[in-house]
Amino acid sequence: MKAYRLNRLFNEKSGNCFDVAIDHGFFNEFSFLGGIENMKQSIETIVKANPDAIQLSTGQAPYLQSIPGKSKPALVLRTDVANVYGKELLNPSCSMILEECVEQAVRLVAACMCINLFQIPGAPEVTKECIANILRLKPVSEKYSMPMMVEPLVFRPNNEKGGYMVNGDVELIMPLVRQAVELGADIIKADPTDDVSLYHRVVEIAGDTPILVRGGGRAADEEILTRTENLMKQGVRGIVYGRNVIQHTNPFGITKALMSIVHDGKTAREAAQFINE
Repeated sequence: MKAYRLNRLFNEKSGNCFDVAIDHGFFNEFSFLGGIENMKQSIETIVKANPDAIQLSTGQAPYLQSIPGKSKPALVLRTDVANVYGKELLNPSCSMILEECVEQAVRLVAACMCINLFQIPGAPEVTKECIANILRLKPVSEKYSMPMMVEPLVFRPNNEKGGYMVNGDVELIMPLVRQAVELGADIIKADPTDDVSLYHRVVEIAGDTPILVRGGGRAADEEILTRTENLMKQGVRGIVYGRNVIQHTNPFGITKALMSIVHDGKTAREAAQFINE
């Protein structure tokens, strides 16, 4: 029965997925609120652009699910909240899972749930909590046939720049992605590598588990479009972008541009026209 929900998540034409993440307000960071101050308006804008899915917290999901009609994007429900995104690691650092989160996902008619797997220098206890959360979630997700998207994230040390900095070392990303697969992930949401041409190694290490690639911090249009084109050519099954959509001056246009790459195989140059239309 998981396949029924995954059919709502992955596009029927291409078999790929574009999930727009708008769950940033869950993490109590002022800088994450840019572009989503008015959540109802932000969600309505993205819905009009019609990506495959929108990732939301349990408190904001009703904005999406209350929209009438059967053609709106599927819901990916964020199931855990953490305090590790600031300029300094808090003591104690933590990652906490929602109570009865699978049941909440069922009640909210979600197509999938998302949960973190952090690897943070100086905070091994957070990795331990993440693994415990996944182990707790897995059997319940199987019981209710609710797909589990695991988000393996490798952080750089905070003293390098501070706050939620991605480490794009392929040799650090690969084992964490593999651990997520071994823990039972139905879908992987992983960071891009510093050298995008190496991403086929991450795809290979995940085996049959589809990989969606995160967008990370805000990037120029040409960079994000070119990166997406290169990732899709290496076998990823889609993208999960947040700030590169919601903080864009034209969220509708950039969504359409990215959709054309993910589903229609457009080049970055061809896709750019949708931003300017």
